[in-house]
Amino acid sequence: MTDSHRAPSPSGDDRVVERLVPAWLAEAAGSGSPMADRARRDWERGRLSPEAAEDLADWVTARVTDTAFNADKEPDPAARVRVSVADKAAVHRWLAARGHRLDAT
Repeated sequence: MTDSHRAPSPSGDDRVVERLVPAWLAEAAGSGSPMADRARRDWERGRLSPEAAEDLADWVTARVTDTAFNADKEPDPAARVRVSVADKAAVHRWLAARGHRLDAT
């Protein structure tokens, strides 16, 4: 017998976002940005403002660069999370699927 009321399993993009957003929120909170508190509250409610979505997209793009995008630079072992090019693409797809318009980065 199957359980037809089982919640669907998260997609790969969902898993990437669920792994990276806490690091993004923590880093934003550490910067003292007023947007950080709002972004955290929105995330907990299951949404992101257009500004927060753009900030997340920028953050994930920057973290790819900081964590071994360039083969000449070793990954930073102190980095909170590792962000691959595939992770960046997953976050951008996830945001776009939720109607966020992002600059081509």
